[in-house]
Amino acid sequence: MAFDRDVIVIGGGPAGSTAAALLAEKGHRVTLLEKARHPRFHIGESLLPANLPIFDRLGVGDEIRALGMEKRGAEFVSPWHDHRQIFEFADAWDKSMPHAYQVRRSEFDAVLIRNASRLGAEVIEGCRVVDADVSGGVEGGVSVTGRHEDGREQIWRARFLVDASGRDTFMANRLKSKQRNPKHNSSAMYGHFRGAKRLDGRKEGHITVFWFDHGWFWFIPLRDGTTSVGATVWPYYLKRRNKPLREFFLDTIALSPALGERLADAELVNEVEATGNFSYLNDHTHGDNYLLLGDAFAFIDPVFSSGVMLAMQGGVGGADAIDTVLRAPSRRRAALARFDRMARHGPREFAWFIYRITSPTMRDLFMAPRNMFRVREALLSVLAGDIYGKTPIWHSLRVFKVIYYLTALRYLPRSFAAWRRRRANIRPMDDTGLSAGT
Repeated sequence: MAFDRDVIVIGGGPAGSTAAALLAEKGHRVTLLEKARHPRFHIGESLLPANLPIFDRLGVGDEIRALGMEKRGAEFVSPWHDHRQIFEFADAWDKSMPHAYQVRRSEFDAVLIRNASRLGAEVIEGCRVVDADVSGGVEGGVSVTGRHEDGREQIWRARFLVDASGRDTFMANRLKSKQRNPKHNSSAMYGHFRGAKRLDGRKEGHITVFWFDHGWFWFIPLRDGTTSVGATVWPYYLKRRNKPLREFFLDTIALSPALGERLADAELVNEVEATGNFSYLNDHTHGDNYLLLGDAFAFIDPVFSSGVMLAMQGGVGGADAIDTVLRAPSRRRAALARFDRMARHGPREFAWFIYRITSPTMRDLFMAPRNMFRVREALLSVLAGDIYGKTPIWHSLRVFKVIYYLTALRYLPRSFAAWRRRRANIRPMDDTGLSAGT
C-alpha cells in the first residue's frame, strides 16, 4: 500500500502542533492541516507550570518566555468569605516549577505551529478537512480530504491520523461518539479589558478566580497590558439573556463587586464572545489508525487552566504512541493502551475538583487550606498540572478527598441543598442566542 504521508494531523492548536513537531523530529513524514491562518484569536490564555518542560522539549522555551506574562500563582475570591486566598506554585510538592505563563493565544499558537514546520512537518494553513475515511484499519491506513481556501480539494493517504481539531471534534462528530458530560455543564462569555487593576509586584501575573451566584469569573493579566476576563456560568443563566451580549456580560460582571472594583477604570477593547455546551467527552481515545488529542477528546471546564497542558501532554503521549505503532507494529496494542490511560488520566484527575469547585464545602476548603498530611502541597501540585510524573501526591490527595466528604457530612443539610441545586444547574440548554455581539 502506497501512502503519501506517515501521519496527517487535523488542527494546528497546541495539541496538533506538539504532536506534529515531535513526530517530524522522529523522522516521520507529517502533514498538519489547519483550517485558519495563524495568528488567529483563541481563548485559553492561562498556562500551567507543567507546560514548561514540554516547551523546552520542543525547543520553544525562550520564545514563550519572551511573549508570556509570568504567572506565579492563583488568587481565589469568594463573596461568602471575608478574605482572599492566594496559592503559589512555589509551595507545591515539587518546588522546581514555581511559575507558569499567561499568553495571547494568537501569538502562542503561532510559535508552536511555526516550530512544527521548523522541525520538518509540512504545515498547510487555510485548509479545512471535510472528510476522513479510517475504515482501512491497520493495513489500509486513512484517507483525508481537505478543502483549500480557493475551493480546491486535495486527498492524502496516510498510515495514521491525529485528530487535534479542538472543540470542532471532527472525528467524534463523524463517528457520533461525542457525548454530553452528564456530570458537568457550563457556558462561557468573555472579553479583553485594558486598564484593569492587578495585584502588586510579583503577584501581578496571578490569575484570579471570583466565585458568584451563577458560576465563576476568570481574570487573566497579559503581558501587553490587557486582561482577559470571562464568566463561566450555568447554562440556564446564559439562556435567559434578553439584551445584547456585551451589555449582558457587563451586567454579569456587576454581580461580583470584587471583580467590578478591579474593572472600575478599565475599558472593554474587543467584541464579547460566548460559548455554550462547554463540557463533553468521547467514549474512546483512539482507533486502529487514529487517535484523539486535547479538546477533540474531551473538555470539562477551564477553572484550573488545564486545557493547554492537557492538549500538549496529549501531543507528547500521542507522538510516542504513533512512533511505536509505525516502527514496531507488534507493540501497537500496548502503545495505544498506554496512550489511552494517559489521555483519560488528566481529565479524570481534574474532573473530581471541577465537579465540586462551586460547592460550599470546596469553597471552604480552598479558602482555609491546611497542610495536614501535605494535602495543601498535593492540591497545589494538581493546580500546577504535576499529575503525570513521579511526584508522590496521590496518598495526600486521597486524604484531601476524605476531608472533603467528612466536611460535607458535617454540614449535611447545606451539602444536600447544594447537590440538588447543582443537579438543576447542569441541565442542558440549547445554544440559541450565543452569537457574538448580538
